[in-house]
Amino acid sequence: MAREGAGLFAAFRVLGRFSGHVPHVLRYHGRHREFYLAAAVGRSVHTYNVKKLGIVAVSNTLPQDITCLAADRMLMFASCDNVLHAFARNKEVVHTYEGHKAKIHLLQPFGDHVISVDVDNVLIVWNIQSEEEYLQIDFDKATFAVSALLHPSTYLNKILLGSEQGTLQLWNIRSNKLLYSFPGWGSAVTTLEQAPAVDVVAVGLVSGHIIVHNIKYDETLMKFQQDWGPITAISFRTDGHPVMAAGSPVGHIALWDLEEKKLMCQMQDAHSTAIAGMTFVPGEPLLVTNGADNALRVWIFDGPGGTGRVLRSRMGHSAPPTKIRYHGQNGRQILSAGQDGTLQSFSTVHEKFNKSLGRGSINKKKSKKKGLKLDTMALPPITSFASEVAHQSDWDGIVACHQGYITCTTWNYQKTSMGAHKLRPEEFSKHKPVDIYATAVDITSCGNFAVIGMSTGQVDVYNMQSGIHRGRYGQETAHEGAIRGVAVDGLNQLVITAGSEGLIKFWKFKMKDLVYSTELSSSPSGILLHRDSGILGIAFDDFTISVLDIETRKIVRTFSGHHGRINDMTFSPDGRWLITSSMDCSIKTWDLPSGCLIDCFLVDSAAVTLTMSPTGDFLASAHVDDLGIYLWSNRSLYSLVSLRPLPADYEPSLVTLPSTCPMQDMDVSGDEEPCDEMIEYVSPEQLGEQLVTLSLLPESRWKNLINLDIIKKKNKPREPPKVPKSAPFFIPTLPGLIPRYIPPEEENDIQSKVVNLGVLAQKSDFYINLEEALSTNEYKAPLHLLKSLGPSNIELELRGLAPEGGGSMEVMLSFLRMIGVMLNKKYNFELAQAYLALFLKLHIKILSSEPKLLEELSKLSMQLEETWIHLRALFNQSLCVLTYMKSALL
Repeated sequence: MAREGAGLFAAFRVLGRFSGHVPHVLRYHGRHREFYLAAAVGRSVHTYNVKKLGIVAVSNTLPQDITCLAADRMLMFASCDNVLHAFARNKEVVHTYEGHKAKIHLLQPFGDHVISVDVDNVLIVWNIQSEEEYLQIDFDKATFAVSALLHPSTYLNKILLGSEQGTLQLWNIRSNKLLYSFPGWGSAVTTLEQAPAVDVVAVGLVSGHIIVHNIKYDETLMKFQQDWGPITAISFRTDGHPVMAAGSPVGHIALWDLEEKKLMCQMQDAHSTAIAGMTFVPGEPLLVTNGADNALRVWIFDGPGGTGRVLRSRMGHSAPPTKIRYHGQNGRQILSAGQDGTLQSFSTVHEKFNKSLGRGSINKKKSKKKGLKLDTMALPPITSFASEVAHQSDWDGIVACHQGYITCTTWNYQKTSMGAHKLRPEEFSKHKPVDIYATAVDITSCGNFAVIGMSTGQVDVYNMQSGIHRGRYGQETAHEGAIRGVAVDGLNQLVITAGSEGLIKFWKFKMKDLVYSTELSSSPSGILLHRDSGILGIAFDDFTISVLDIETRKIVRTFSGHHGRINDMTFSPDGRWLITSSMDCSIKTWDLPSGCLIDCFLVDSAAVTLTMSPTGDFLASAHVDDLGIYLWSNRSLYSLVSLRPLPADYEPSLVTLPSTCPMQDMDVSGDEEPCDEMIEYVSPEQLGEQLVTLSLLPESRWKNLINLDIIKKKNKPREPPKVPKSAPFFIPTLPGLIPRYIPPEEENDIQSKVVNLGVLAQKSDFYINLEEALSTNEYKAPLHLLKSLGPSNIELELRGLAPEGGGSMEVMLSFLRMIGVMLNKKYNFELAQAYLALFLKLHIKILSSEPKLLEELSKLSMQLEETWIHLRALFNQSLCVLTYMKSALL
């Protein structure tokens, strides 16, 4: 597995990535008459239609993360580090522009050219088609550090540059001349935006001021100030309302009335991070925004007061996920808890089925009043959760515990909200201790009960419908140390708990009695139960993994090989594989029946959490400092994958994380040499000499050989075939220019049905082979010939062995020896029986009168008896075991 993609799991796609810190681009497609939104996500560009926010295209991935995005009528430009790329059809890179020494941070398409500015203050004008530099301007960073770039409409060949020093410059890039310098307003320029009116430009400053300026006369028309820090984005409405929107670093949007020259309204917490990009859709009351909080939103302005409401949105986690688990048995939803405090559901089918269950809150009503930023009621992020679909339409089906928090929360998947109950021990209902918190949760397969483990070692059971406390395991506490994991079996018979002191305990679910306790080799860091097979995976603090069978309560497998803390484990649906992820950045697949490592690969950042689909088609992972959920397809479902143990000196390969769509361009399998372990196993004709092996021939070839005469009688036609009254309409002709009729075939080899030709009859191949085999004792050739014949032909061949059919005693002896060899070697067992039965039926008179043949037959009889007694004993043994299994009350 030296090459990428050659292992058990192949990179498929990423879920839950919608936006980054790079401003989006809005484009109009003339033929479709539709607006499209392009947003940079990591190394690729997503294109959505504004109408439904449905994804329509995903670009090929670039070598590094995209830092800047722009578009003209035909192409889309994206820079990564110091290289500029141009995408055609929103997908493939058609141009690459190399020449910058530093990271590009500004882009501006400009007719047949594109302008790029890097952080070292070098401005380059590129010819789009030829990929050549048309012009390069170097600015002095101390006097004019370029921070914003704009092409004012109707200004031919001119660009307006804003600087960190606050001054602005108007350049003609055709003649390479500085036309005019604007003194500025004593504050760094962050953004420049063209107003609907010609010559008018809006300038956003670090101080929070927005200057609406006429660049033709160098006059300020109006000035606004925002209180939330620098201006990050500006946009103007063009549907008849004189409104300007401005974005801020804290996620608020201010709407300014340009006629009244005053603040019209505010949209608080439009995003939870800075507003990266903001664009009014031309001629429509729609505003498109994106931010680094991984959200795209389309706002519509149709309400009173001029404020906008969210019309459509696509959002994922704004902080990395901490735990992911598949929800339900259809493998279509993944529940994900993030560091942003939210619980979300991502669909593996389509983004329109994604939903957010919201943030955990102590008091929902108070939280809503305070808003996102000032919310003191928000619960800390979820560290662990369990979900069940059995009763999710009747009551809450998800239970979660929060970081350093004693109370566990319930969540309702159907209502997509936090649930009705807060689960915590009664003694802490009045006061909440700081140092006691819930560490592990599980929910029963019926969805009725939640089992919660605490840092103090106590384990409680709650009813999910009413939220009532239903008991505790142990006198005071179940374990002396903190609970590291709890699990309930599939039939609500047992509860298994693991404590940090190194004990695993089995309790009766209902009676709360301790059934069994066993000491582990080390302190466990987590446990995972595969309910269907009763297998418990235990991860230890010393980076090893053990597998415990809950029926026998014995450790049946122990795996070592990770070099870092084990973050998460997941079982395959059939319970044959245990997949583990560790802080050593590896993801390993262990085969439980063989007890071997069968797959291992490395990723750039360690997988924090793993889950495998209940249908077995995907493995999902979430990684350190990464907002996405990555899907890996199980290649063993659709291609030949070696599941042999990996050698001890195996070096895993580094695999890049999946992008938004499968990599179509990389065909790994085409040019790869098939390795010796991937060659398909071909079963030999006989696995072992001791085994009795049947042939692979269909039953029709041998089963009815004895009854052939009966079958022929049954199939005999009642009437002879009738002769046609007249010649056919078309008489067959020979091909060629001169038409010639085909002469009727002459019947040469007419044999008399009465006269037996005996010795004059022609010898068949089978007959010749049998004659040769008498001297060589090699019976493969005649047997092969006989196997290829149909039942009628086999009968003819066997009839021809007798002297009256043109045969001889020697050939009959040779045939009996061939049967002897077949019985001796124990292959083609059923054929030997069928051929011998037919032979005896046809030639019983001759056989009884010839002493040589009789002697051979007595040998055969003994062989047959021995083999059959052995087989019959095995059959009887198997039948007895089967009958016992059917009837015994196990």
